[in-house]
Amino acid sequence: MTRVVARPDRLDLDSPGRRDYWVALEHDSIWGDHLIPLTVWVGPEAAEGRGLVAFGSNHGNEYEGPVALKHLLRTIRTEDVRGRIILVPVLNPSAFRSGTRESRIDDGVNLNRAFVDGAGVTPALAGITHRVAAFVRQWIWPRVHTVIDLHAGGDVARFALCANYHRVDDPALAAEIEETARWFGTPCLMVYQNLTPGLLPSEAERLGKITVGTELGWGRAVNLEGVRHAKHGVLAAAIRQGQLRGEVEPIAHHRAGTQRVLEMIDRDCFTVAPFDGHYEPLVECGTAVRRGQAVGLLHDFDHIDMEPWPAVAGVDGVVLAQAWAAPIRRGQHIVVVARVAS
Repeated sequence: MTRVVARPDRLDLDSPGRRDYWVALEHDSIWGDHLIPLTVWVGPEAAEGRGLVAFGSNHGNEYEGPVALKHLLRTIRTEDVRGRIILVPVLNPSAFRSGTRESRIDDGVNLNRAFVDGAGVTPALAGITHRVAAFVRQWIWPRVHTVIDLHAGGDVARFALCANYHRVDDPALAAEIEETARWFGTPCLMVYQNLTPGLLPSEAERLGKITVGTELGWGRAVNLEGVRHAKHGVLAAAIRQGQLRGEVEPIAHHRAGTQRVLEMIDRDCFTVAPFDGHYEPLVECGTAVRRGQAVGLLHDFDHIDMEPWPAVAGVDGVVLAQAWAAPIRRGQHIVVVARVAS
């Protein structure tokens, strides 16, 4: 196959067949381009405004998504595609090259906070990260109705593996989002707060799209099970929604009927570090805990004789996430306990 370097206005996302691109967006500093890998398949039943897109590396230090989508580039057969499938293994090349959450070597912006008014259009928001958001808005959103945004914890947090989504008002859309999330087979489904500005999934949901995210690993490593869940979830969505020919069976906790829906939609779910220190977990992610129970300890080594500060659960529920790296900054969310919804 030949991967063609093309500006966004030269992409063909509508004609039948498979095309492989490096989407070229003007570089912020060197005389050159940021190159985003994008592969599109268009089948004989493709319809306007219908299709599936899956993104990896919204953040640059989360690797299960890029690895899973790179595998799918080699396993999806053009003759099996019925509708439209778009895979973008590395959406944020600047952050990916530096191995950081933000586009640190360029504008320092977090792509998953960049879907704001004026992104990539107004001079104050003209850096590469906001222009990636503008690219997604102009060229991807009009062609898809299903959005999968594959994340992991990176250096921020270790998660119980989960697919995740927000609550939406439309009952039919909400049901399809939850069902799409279940097919990833993860032990948990995370329902999270929708107050953070500029999220890619939030914008997709507001546009009425079936939108699912994930947390499938942590620590700048590649989690074996996370890659498995990512590949299966993307394929299951494509098959179930008529974009790809084939059959799919539930896996793992979906097959076993042991998935838990966990809600972290209020401030009581988050335990905040009151000082800089080093975090010691006392339980594993996925453990059921009671309100007031110590989940971890925050140590202050500048005051070596001080008792460690207990990080306690704010609610009855399940430890969904904890700080991964031991060094902690004051104000960091070091424990997240989610309520069990079902």
